[in-house]
Amino acid sequence: MNAPMHPQTDLPEALPRGERILWRGRPDPVALAFAAFRIGWVAAYFGLLFAWRFASSLADGAGAVDALVYALWILPLAAAGLLIIGVLAWLAARTTIYTVTDRRVVMRIGIALPLTLNLPYAEVEGASVKERGRGTGDIAFALQRSARIGYAVLWPHARAGHFARPQPTLRAIPDIATVAERVAGALAAAPALAPHSAPVAVPMADRRHRDMPAAYGAAAE
Repeated sequence: MNAPMHPQTDLPEALPRGERILWRGRPDPVALAFAAFRIGWVAAYFGLLFAWRFASSLADGAGAVDALVYALWILPLAAAGLLIIGVLAWLAARTTIYTVTDRRVVMRIGIALPLTLNLPYAEVEGASVKERGRGTGDIAFALQRSARIGYAVLWPHARAGHFARPQPTLRAIPDIATVAERVAGALAAAPALAPHSAPVAVPMADRRHRDMPAAYGAAAE
């Protein structure tokens, strides 16, 4: 599965004749830290822990200054934890290359053990998109049952919560609207895409994963 990259395309080999690259890029490291590594939840946890230590110290009869000093001891641990998560998110983004062509999606992933996942559209049943802040978002691919990929192998490039049938996901990609439109067009043009998986447009305000319409711009209507 793993192979040296072709110098012109960042793919294991040169593209076959007639295949075109529609988009290539990496995750946004800040968006990836929030989307996949849940750095926001970790920060909230340490914030609650700080508040609990402060309140419990006051309840035990300590003065406000002493209670604050007692609670501040949590900050170095919080800073270390958030720094580790931030570095992991940056490394994951830095070592990832997503490539979308008119025939497949190629995911070059892995920090310590890089590997390349090749997802021909013939193995894709459908796709969904989730928009995040700052124009970033995720695109998840539902695969046919015959295509088996372990969740642990994919993570963090997998749709959250889908463990039985993992969905490879382009995580925290910038300019999500443009990329989603190109992916939707490629899927619509792929003759092997199952007819029953034709996506349905959902209002753009929906922040959950939603099926990707054949013409992505239709979702804004």
